[in-house]
Amino acid sequence: MKPTNDLNIGDRGLPGEITGLSGSVPSGKIVVIASRYNAVVCDALATAAVKTLVSAGVNPDHVEVVRVPGAWELPLAVAHAFTHPDTIAAIALGVVIQGDTSHDEHINRSVSMALMQLGVETKKPIGFGLLTCYTAEQAADRAGGKVGNKGIECAEAVVEMLRLAANTQ
Repeated sequence: MKPTNDLNIGDRGLPGEITGLSGSVPSGKIVVIASRYNAVVCDALATAAVKTLVSAGVNPDHVEVVRVPGAWELPLAVAHAFTHPDTIAAIALGVVIQGDTSHDEHINRSVSMALMQLGVETKKPIGFGLLTCYTAEQAADRAGGKVGNKGIECAEAVVEMLRLAANTQ
């Protein structure tokens, strides 16, 4: 039996559906926070995120790039950025590559949970660009290599969430 589409759902979604796929980006500062550790990969992620924000209509003067030592420092830098009332979103970019111990698991879990908590508490979008890879090759693949660029994906998600928030007010 062939599935039917009784609701006649097209590319635009359900009737009455609200998304952040279109509309203008609200005015305010978006802070891109990138780790200096694994610099080549983080630089590629940050560059792609900034270009994506500007392409989406964000004023380049409203995009700020902040560097932190490593992935562990990302949540604190996001929290600090959000103390400024003109900051409307952040993008956190870092790379943690598995080593010989479980160190990477603790960093990844803690940073992930802290960033999620910050987003929920502040009600401001945070692009999650923490690459959690087994190898340096996997990280490169996700920073413009054969898997794309997660910096682009983070920026697109932030723009969509900002538009969604504006569309639901």
